[in-house]
Amino acid sequence: MMDHQREALDMLQIQILDIQKKVLGTSHESGTGVALVHALSYQKGDTVQLTVPRKGLYLLQLDESLGTQVVYLGKTATYPVPVEALEKTCFSPAAFNGSPHLLTLCEAPASTGTTYRNLAENPYDNHQTTGVFPHATANVETRNEMVFAARNAIDGILENRSHGEYPYQSWGINSNPKAELTIHFGRPVVIDMVRLTLRADWPHDSYWTEATLTFSDETTFACSLEKTFLPQSFKMEKKTITSIKLGNLLKADDASQFPALTQLEVFGVEKIV
Repeated sequence: MMDHQREALDMLQIQILDIQKKVLGTSHESGTGVALVHALSYQKGDTVQLTVPRKGLYLLQLDESLGTQVVYLGKTATYPVPVEALEKTCFSPAAFNGSPHLLTLCEAPASTGTTYRNLAENPYDNHQTTGVFPHATANVETRNEMVFAARNAIDGILENRSHGEYPYQSWGINSNPKAELTIHFGRPVVIDMVRLTLRADWPHDSYWTEATLTFSDETTFACSLEKTFLPQSFKMEKKTITSIKLGNLLKADDASQFPALTQLEVFGVEKIV
């Protein structure tokens, strides 16, 4: 192994801390990265802490049921483990449950930067997560329930024919016409397509006929939407951005007061500098 590879591997670390910040486990070398086998059940206040040698793309697994995901990490990152029932309504019942747990972390292959993919996907996003991107925020979430949280719009799950429970979690807007959702990428990315999947639990649900995308470069893109179960794609000129906001949501003229979003996908590649 070359010296710089050894140095980078030595600086990769996963730790689990309890509510008193006591270290419950530390990763060891495994394959091309590190792994941590946590033999205990998670308790309230447990936090995963990640340390990497440099900001960049990494392959991360925090739970077997959510799998390995490409994420962009700051040099340090934290993930409060969802333990209580109300925190876990947006996840599979298997997620973060029981014991043992396998957590892994390694640098992403160099080819990941040039691979055309959904740059918005991150099933490990959560309200209190720090240093892990992409990250979704919103100015409203229905009753502040996790099953209607902004993070659901980037978890990669497209099931949309029901609501209120896994795997039909969604971004719910509590019937607020001024609702906005923002995806923060944490670095510049180059994108040329956005795909929206509306929640489609009709007749309980309504839907939006129009929505506006506002990019970090202050340009906008209007989306004309239809009542469909299927994803709706919108191509655009390539643009380099660090965030994207969905807003100006125009509800259809129907009886329901509950339009919602199942998934917001943003396709492109990393900005190579």
